[in-house]
Amino acid sequence: MRRHAPVAIRTAALLGAGGDAEDVVQEAFVKAYGALGSFRPGAPFRPWLLRIVANETRNLHRGAGRRTARERRSWAEAEPLLLARPDDPAEATLSRERQDALVRGLAVLSPAHRQVVTCRYLLDLDEAETAAVLGWPRGTVKSRLSRALARLREEVAVDG
Repeated sequence: MRRHAPVAIRTAALLGAGGDAEDVVQEAFVKAYGALGSFRPGAPFRPWLLRIVANETRNLHRGAGRRTARERRSWAEAEPLLLARPDDPAEATLSRERQDALVRGLAVLSPAHRQVVTCRYLLDLDEAETAAVLGWPRGTVKSRLSRALARLREEVAVDG
């Protein structure tokens, strides 16, 4: 649990749980524990767990009328996670202006596009893991990622 909690909390926050991320992760761990019997031996554990986290995050936002307001609040809470300065010197080479433009660009993406970019690039999941976490076919991940990156390029170019 300790090993996977940080990435689970980050996943929940970036996928829209915001301030409820820890509660979502706690519920996801309880559900994962209860479902360990159905976990396929030899399958990767992290994508399986993060899919449960993603599902619990979606469950948090079931009410359609509340969804938009919550997503805005969640993004406002998740944005500082993206602006935090990394300890890794390689990641720190991204200029402050470029990083700010990227965060502003992410904010204008649709929730589905933000989710796919978050999983692939901010959580560093591969395509198959992203598909598993979001519960989408790999083709959907590819097409949404392509559209999201095109939109993000437009936004960053406008800002730059």
